[in-house]
Amino acid sequence: MKNYKYAVLTALASTIPILTTPVVQARPMTAEDLAALKRVGAPALSPDGKSMAFTVTSTDLAENKRNTILHIQKVEENQSTPLATKGSAHSPEFAADGSLYFISDASGSEQIWKHKDGRHSQVSTFNVDVAGFKLSADNKKISIWADVSTACNDLNCDKEIADKDTALSGPGTGREYDKLFVRHWGSWEKGEHHSRLFTYDMGAEGLSNGRLISRQIGDTPSKPFGGGEEIAMTGDAIFYTLRKADKDEPRSTNLDIYQASAGGVTINITKDNMATDTMPTPSPNGKYLAYAAMKRPGYESDKLILKIRDLNSGKVRSLTENWDRSVGSISWSADSKNLFITAQDILDHPAYRISVKGGEPERLTKGGNINNIVPLKDGSIIYTKNDINSPNEIFHYNKKSGAKKLTNINDALLAEIDKVNIQRFDFAGAHGDQIWGQIIKPVKNPSILAGEKLPVAFLVHGGPQGSFGNSWSFRWNPKVIASQGYVALTVDFHGSVGYGQKFTDSINQDWGGKPLTDLKRGLAAAAEIDPQADIDNACALGASYGGYMMNWIAGNWNDAFKCIVNHAGLFDLRQFAFETEELWFDEWDHGGPWWVRKDGEKWNPVNHVTNWKTPMLVIHGELDFRVPYSQSIAAFTALQRQDIESKLLIFPDENHWINKPQNSIQWHENIFSWMEKYTAEE
Repeated sequence: MKNYKYAVLTALASTIPILTTPVVQARPMTAEDLAALKRVGAPALSPDGKSMAFTVTSTDLAENKRNTILHIQKVEENQSTPLATKGSAHSPEFAADGSLYFISDASGSEQIWKHKDGRHSQVSTFNVDVAGFKLSADNKKISIWADVSTACNDLNCDKEIADKDTALSGPGTGREYDKLFVRHWGSWEKGEHHSRLFTYDMGAEGLSNGRLISRQIGDTPSKPFGGGEEIAMTGDAIFYTLRKADKDEPRSTNLDIYQASAGGVTINITKDNMATDTMPTPSPNGKYLAYAAMKRPGYESDKLILKIRDLNSGKVRSLTENWDRSVGSISWSADSKNLFITAQDILDHPAYRISVKGGEPERLTKGGNINNIVPLKDGSIIYTKNDINSPNEIFHYNKKSGAKKLTNINDALLAEIDKVNIQRFDFAGAHGDQIWGQIIKPVKNPSILAGEKLPVAFLVHGGPQGSFGNSWSFRWNPKVIASQGYVALTVDFHGSVGYGQKFTDSINQDWGGKPLTDLKRGLAAAAEIDPQADIDNACALGASYGGYMMNWIAGNWNDAFKCIVNHAGLFDLRQFAFETEELWFDEWDHGGPWWVRKDGEKWNPVNHVTNWKTPMLVIHGELDFRVPYSQSIAAFTALQRQDIESKLLIFPDENHWINKPQNSIQWHENIFSWMEKYTAEE
């Protein structure tokens, strides 16, 4: 057994800039604070590299809605200016002439607008909502994607045809299907209705000569989470990612990259790979196409390898074949000699630089979660960064001076809130493997300063191929949970990402095995490291796979916790195998469809309900089609029939995530009161 005797690293809380006004005494963070913090989007860079545009989303709790506006800022300054527009605006992109294009609902639907010389003008007037767009480098063409019926060959087609839901064939309200998917993530499928890609000529008179590009039946970008990173334009071609929508779609992770020429010829350039190919990214000099590819069909968490395709010869080579990390994003340097990528590494998600010639990626940034990299002409980059202490802000990095914070959207509110200290530790988990975790505590909590023991909130991440790393979340936020007077504890058990592909794969057909051992040992290790962590007065919390683990803990580790919070947890794996929509996930992780599994009941929580005794709060959204809410109804029924203290919280208007502002407040209030009820000193 390897000896990882609780090696400890401390991530110091980020420094807040000196303020000219008196510093407000720090206070605990609340659920209302979490909702009030603004959400900073990806930066778009002007052609001269001097200005950037980005979105800022704010929340109106009283109205229970969010509003997104555009901000403009000089890269060398630290003060942004809101761009006054009617309604919400998002998806900014600069054109070659310096005009700023964006999507706005100012006209009553989501359309493309342009800002130039201080004026706004509407560019598109389609009968359907625009989902996204990309501009050509010469500003002569635009690619646009939107959800429309396959009967439409142009976005100007009749609205009734464009919106037609062929699953509703009447005369009643019944939905009719003859193949899967019937529902996906949080929506019922609308028959032959997909996200489709079109191009238009851009001129003084507006958009013209619309042409359907994605003639294959499927979604581009892919659903439910694909975006602009799956579509790219060059001078004479457009690249897009698509998974065919046929009877095999619910079992297929075969995303392919297509290349459509200006002349109308379209080819599948990754047809030989039956696994995922995505993020097509052409080089500025037009010679190469970078993209990311997996090897194993049917596995959504396989390693994404950075590939380079020579656009003249068609030859493809791998740049990160021997690098045991999975590529999360791709950007080219202005001179086409290097690429900037991101990847999960232990508890961080840093930025790296790698030469187009190959070699080991060079890590550029330190702690935190880096995304949305935009390279500048001088070789530096701007990007968004968040961590456990703060949501996204925009930073600038160059090799000489390091990282510099450019925006301060949330500084004023964060200055009021007590920061948390993040202590990293590692220990020997299942099979003696090195496992990492985090201990998170508010810096100025009076009980912490007095050295008193505090109850523990043991957070178990979902995925399961995920990580509760050093990143910000507006849903499962360790800082706001710790601020209620808890030591928040996270453990990256077997199956987590950022530790190599073998470690990620190790949870396969072992959901309740090694991960449970890791969690048990992690809880014990935290108590040895931090005497304030009172593990005898602890609650466990988790969602999705983390919710599965709550059900599994209830039956297989039922003497460890005073209470459990189970959000969207898998209760019966047999039923889940037939209820969920993306079948590839369940079938890969558990060894195929239910009827061929060697021991399908081995890790099924429903088989251990008679061991349950811990009070449990069960939460779910009715629109959750990934883990249908019947799983939580079943868990609550098992609790109630055994007279175990329990509560059910169901949101009729939420999916797998709780997103609406007032729902988020209610979600937090229920969790906080549940934990306090069972951990408060008598």
